Amino acid sequence: MVSDRIDHDAAAGGTAELLLEARGITKRFPGVVANADVSLQLHRGEILALLGENGAGKSTLVKMLFGLYRPDEGEIRIKGEPVTLRSPKDAISRGIGMVHQHFQLVPVMTVAENVVLGAEPCRGRFIDQRRAAAEVRKLSERYGLAVDPAATVEDLPVGTQQRVEIIKALFRGAEILILDEPTAVLTPQETDELLQIMRELAARGVGIIFITHKLREVMAVADRVEVLRGGRVVGSAVPSRTDEAGLASMMVGRTVVLRVDKTPAQPGAVMLRVRALQVDDDRHQRAVRGLDLEVRAGEIVGVAGVQGNGQRELVEAICGMRPIRSGTVEVDGRDTTSMNAKAVNGLGVAHIPEDREKHGLVGSYTIADDLVLNRFDEEPFARHGLRDFTAIDKQAEQLVQRFDVRTPSIHTETNALSGGNKQKVIVARELSYDAKLVVAAQPTRGVDVGSIEFIHRQLVAERDRGAAVLVVSAELDEILGLSDRVAVMSEGRIVAMLPIEEADRDRIGLLMAGGA
Repeated sequence: MVSDRIDHDAAAGGTAELLLEARGITKRFPGVVANADVSLQLHRGEILALLGENGAGKSTLVKMLFGLYRPDEGEIRIKGEPVTLRSPKDAISRGIGMVHQHFQLVPVMTVAENVVLGAEPCRGRFIDQRRAAAEVRKLSERYGLAVDPAATVEDLPVGTQQRVEIIKALFRGAEILILDEPTAVLTPQETDELLQIMRELAARGVGIIFITHKLREVMAVADRVEVLRGGRVVGSAVPSRTDEAGLASMMVGRTVVLRVDKTPAQPGAVMLRVRALQVDDDRHQRAVRGLDLEVRAGEIVGVAGVQGNGQRELVEAICGMRPIRSGTVEVDGRDTTSMNAKAVNGLGVAHIPEDREKHGLVGSYTIADDLVLNRFDEEPFARHGLRDFTAIDKQAEQLVQRFDVRTPSIHTETNALSGGNKQKVIVARELSYDAKLVVAAQPTRGVDVGSIEFIHRQLVAERDRGAAVLVVSAELDEILGLSDRVAVMSEGRIVAMLPIEEADRDRIGLLMAGGA
């Protein structure tokens, strides 16, 4: 089913030009070898998927290919020529473009201004805005990347912002495109559009390196797969000759259960009650419109919906992070409508936020400190106003081991962790005490398949312990796998509440789009 190595030329279409080659790449950081003797090839018109657990070395590798890091050993070749990439500028000049997981765009500037930034076409001493817009329009039409050159970036949905990043790379002549977790923040519809764009780019001769944790996407679009584990290439595969289970087991070195294993729910008393809730977004526009919702102890309710239909505002209102215009929120029979986030948390509400960088962690803190971020002033972590570092460290050691956080030390700054390991720190903290209500927004975003399986088991365990669990996710498979009931959200309202037996992908998709 899966071989240790495969014939690269055969997988890439026989005689396709070799665009990029890494030979024996090794990169070390203090206390860790991020990449060890990694070799790979990318051919013209090929989509190469890089798979691996969080911390397997994928991002480090592509950062060296883009000039952000220098390898300690090994060689990079572009079109057969050995090169030294001292900076992204060197990589761009060699035809390499990279779309980062966190976009590198200036929100207040237009699409055209972002695309040409640093390489502006000029007329005399002034930027030629008309020519810049024409160049963007030409590229967008050629590659099927529909964008308005005059639109302001901050007004665009996430999927369109990603198109701007791709156009920006193509404007600079990229023949090699690196996409680092490109679907992590996209809706299912935006993801499907991106996969189609990738196929069109490859058909026009662009070689693509595609980092993702989502095996369905790999099976749908990749020509070849390289799997990293522990900083080394441990295997290769062609999607047509394997399946998701085979890729998952190669990634983590064991059999992975891709479906959520759970018994029927035993729901009890109502733990969360939301009535006639009205909440505004950041622009003071109504995002939640008279919403009603109940979640009982011992059940998981999943909220499905196209991103931007009020899910974020709903979660933040429940957790005390956003003011409520009208309506009520009750937790275990207690009115929390006017409470702040700390007070709501003190009632036993755990919150896994969708934006881990902004609301989940303090990146400059150590892992040990982030693991007690919401209880640093409580016993046993503080006594008589003084912090007990022994208790804090003991807690951190236990949680790092229990939740498999990959780190050289509990005193490492959280900023130094991979995205998936950051997520595991948040999940570990929020599920480390007996919460009455767990509110999980995009709980497995940017997390590898082994960690997804683990986080899902933890959420089910919280349900079985008797907690009420509310899961908001853009991943329909996650909603369908975890939920006992599915609430479909559209235009700020719950438009349907379905028992899991009546919920299927097509029906939910229709309801998400506003269908009856």
